[in-house]
Amino acid sequence: MKTYLKLNNDVLNRYSSTGQLELEKDREATRRYFLEYVNVRLRYFIDVEEKIRYLVDEGYYEREFIELYDMDFIKKLYKKAYDYNFRFPSFMSASKFYDSYALKSRDGEEILEKYEDRIVIIALYLAQGDRTLAERAVEAMMEAYQPATPTALNSGKRARGELVSCFKLSMDDSMNSIAENIGYCLELSRLGGGVGVNLTDLRPLGDPIKGILNRASGVIPVAKLLENAFSYSNQLGQRNGSGVVYLNIFHGDIENFISSKKPNADDKIRLATLSTGIIIPSIFFELMKRDKDIVLFSPYDIYKEYGKRMSEISISEMYYELLDNPNIRKIKRLNARRLYTEVKKAQFESGYPFEIFDDNVNDVHPLKNIGRVKMSNLCTEILQVQETSVITDQGEPNEYGLDVSCNLGSIDIHAASKTDDFGQLVDTAMRLLTNVSQMTYIQNVPSIAKANKIMHSVGLGAMNLHGHLVTQGILYGSKDSVDFIDCFMEAMNYYSLKTSMEIAKERGETFHRFEESEYASGAYFKQYVEKEEKELSPVVLNALGKVPIITKQMWQKLKEEVMEHGLFHSYRLAIAPTGSISYIRSCTASIAPCTERVEVRDYADSRTIYPMPHLNNDNAHLYVEAYDVNAYDLIDLYAAAQKHVDQGISMTLYVTDAWTTEQLAKIYIYAWSRGIKSVYYVRQRLQTLEECVACQI
Repeated sequence: MKTYLKLNNDVLNRYSSTGQLELEKDREATRRYFLEYVNVRLRYFIDVEEKIRYLVDEGYYEREFIELYDMDFIKKLYKKAYDYNFRFPSFMSASKFYDSYALKSRDGEEILEKYEDRIVIIALYLAQGDRTLAERAVEAMMEAYQPATPTALNSGKRARGELVSCFKLSMDDSMNSIAENIGYCLELSRLGGGVGVNLTDLRPLGDPIKGILNRASGVIPVAKLLENAFSYSNQLGQRNGSGVVYLNIFHGDIENFISSKKPNADDKIRLATLSTGIIIPSIFFELMKRDKDIVLFSPYDIYKEYGKRMSEISISEMYYELLDNPNIRKIKRLNARRLYTEVKKAQFESGYPFEIFDDNVNDVHPLKNIGRVKMSNLCTEILQVQETSVITDQGEPNEYGLDVSCNLGSIDIHAASKTDDFGQLVDTAMRLLTNVSQMTYIQNVPSIAKANKIMHSVGLGAMNLHGHLVTQGILYGSKDSVDFIDCFMEAMNYYSLKTSMEIAKERGETFHRFEESEYASGAYFKQYVEKEEKELSPVVLNALGKVPIITKQMWQKLKEEVMEHGLFHSYRLAIAPTGSISYIRSCTASIAPCTERVEVRDYADSRTIYPMPHLNNDNAHLYVEAYDVNAYDLIDLYAAAQKHVDQGISMTLYVTDAWTTEQLAKIYIYAWSRGIKSVYYVRQRLQTLEECVACQI
């Protein structure tokens, strides 16, 4: 074993045997890693100019964006980055960057970039010639902002993938649409994307085709085709593609769909690698509370009767009308409680299905007058309006709707609390995300390209909540932690809206159909201009640091400005699970509690130990591990953040072997009652789950 790996592993060995952390072992591992691995492989250049010219001339960097700046400015930007005297705070952060992000020679032998080099290139590339933005980008990224993996990895490189890697597609009830969407999935998976597909509008097993009964094969065979597509289109054999399929719980095929992820499922319905998610309207929980049956429907009947797809209607609003309509077949009656128990059993066994609470999403959706949010993505935080494309026969024009590409980045909460200008930090992040959106063109998926062009959606998130709370002496899930995230996310919401308004004003352009949104009418701001301003404890005020507290007066002024000038972005905020980028910045993931105080990650034939950020022997008790955090307290914290997030938050629930299906059902019902929009995995202690690599940004 290499010296640096042995030193790093000693952190866990000593901790396990003595209960005391010896973090000096990790610091020494980092030093040895640079001596033994990085420094001996790093290509050295005389100066910045030689480095840039070599990397451009040799085809490592694109020439076009470099030529937008003069060399003196580029040198100035490199100096700005290196003046931070950045040091990787852990072995995990250093090894993750140099293994996965730093530019290397084509044979993989030489390292061509240090951390600061990658930051400068991202800044130059995304700023697209705007010198002020490039300078601010370096400041933001060196201090508190981290673009998602595809953006951080690919920016500026000649041989690169896309700047985004997460997508959502709507599938229509036609062979043309099914075939076209499978093709889209192959293409997006080839690009390294994780893809969500909505199957709700497909007719269930046994439905008629061309008026002949019992001919439809249902959604499972289509799901299997998608699973095979993702397996086949596997990013040059490096890893399998990632996908998720969603289905409404009132769909006629729901029983097989729920069972498809169970380890003992029949091979005819078993989905081994494809993730699953269900969409649950509020009427389901209301019927379950009363111990009533639910009735399953066919989207084929709904479309034939109402001219609307099942995904385009509110089942909660139309449920009793559907029951009373003789033209709508009642495919099957199921007891709601027993069905939900089957869902919980499946989640215990496999972690699936994910759950989207349909009305919690659409009732507070600022674009509800424009369309419905029908589904989510692979990590359940992206919740945007979609319009289904109509795919016609060869030689006839298709009618492309709106599908989704997820454009993500995250702010380090701990670092943000210390930044001199929180508003400028959010503004810079939003402008960089905006440029990613405008530089992204998924040509082979027209519905995604169209939506990206006219909706300008981005997803600014946050990470390192647990790490920051520990530094402040705040217990995760406590009232102070809830008050803190409430105020922090309100400030992020405010400044992201402010920037979106300013960009709309600067460009004289708003997102498509802004005038029909609740931003334009002012209705969105009611919750803020009429809020009760609560008194915060000194602990919370200290934890907020330099993050401003947003007042009703500030909201009122912003409301007037938005109504006058509009917004550039249809969506702004989404909190993804985060993965690699958390390691690079030595952060705790997303706003979740840590799963281990000292985390163990196995990579191929080596093991890396990652002590949580800021962890020491004096504060270890504050790093309560996720499985020991009260689940109701965790939901209360997420609910406080969700109020301010126009999209969703990827929320995992943590359970132990002692939990029952009844306990699990109760916690989900509580999440629904608190306005949570989605639930990602159920993680059971000691159970290994398949993970979404593409979306763990």
